[in-house]
Amino acid sequence: MKTWNIYLSGEIHTSWREEIAAGAKAAGLPVSFASAVTHHEASDDCGVAILGEEPNKFWHDHKGAQMNAIRTRTLIGDADIVVVRFGEKYKQWNAAFDAGVASALGKPTIIMHQDEHAHALKEVDAAALAVTKTSEQVVDILKYVINGELAGYTDTRQAAE
Repeated sequence: MKTWNIYLSGEIHTSWREEIAAGAKAAGLPVSFASAVTHHEASDDCGVAILGEEPNKFWHDHKGAQMNAIRTRTLIGDADIVVVRFGEKYKQWNAAFDAGVASALGKPTIIMHQDEHAHALKEVDAAALAVTKTSEQVVDILKYVINGELAGYTDTRQAAE
């Protein structure tokens, strides 16, 4: 049986990644999850910590962005499905970029956000194959696309056999 590689992109301030992983595990789905480094300070400072200090904040951030891009580009490229969550509090430009990269690579994309972001994310949503609001909806999508399971529906052909 195939193990599906799911890349989880987006905001790092809530437990949505853990909720999806727990739901997938409870459903017995054959999945593995990957994501960007979610430790905010480590993600920001990785470039200067490894390659040396930068007196200019622009170059400090630039080094970190390049290091993080090695990880995100590789993992998005390896993904079977990319899930991108846009949170309520912060503007996640990196999440929008990840959604664009996934779309350009032809990766099936699931976008998560609340209604108040619908207008701002209309182009991102238009490129996605599903737009959700909750982690539970993402798990239900995974159950359906991986196992063909839809809650409340029974395949009568199998039941008759």
